[in-house]
Amino acid sequence: MQEESSKMANETVGKLRILAHDLSNAIETVMQASYLLAQSRLDDENQKWLKMIDTAAQDAARINREIREILRAQDSAGFSPPSA
Repeated sequence: MQEESSKMANETVGKLRILAHDLSNAIETVMQASYLLAQSRLDDENQKWLKMIDTAAQDAARINREIREILRAQDSAGFSPPSA
């Protein structure tokens, strides 16, 4: 029973690690697009929208880093990624 629970925990951590990686890629795309938009001449209204997008992307990146830190802590606690 405990072995089955440990296997499920390892699988969950592995899936979360993959999702966090994919989320990092998506966030990076938004951050790069935001940077490129910031290089163009935008009116005040569009500058506000750009700031909102950039702030949200930065927040998402911070949250994702925290998730990845939790997953790394799980690794050091003895959980290992599932083998492919």
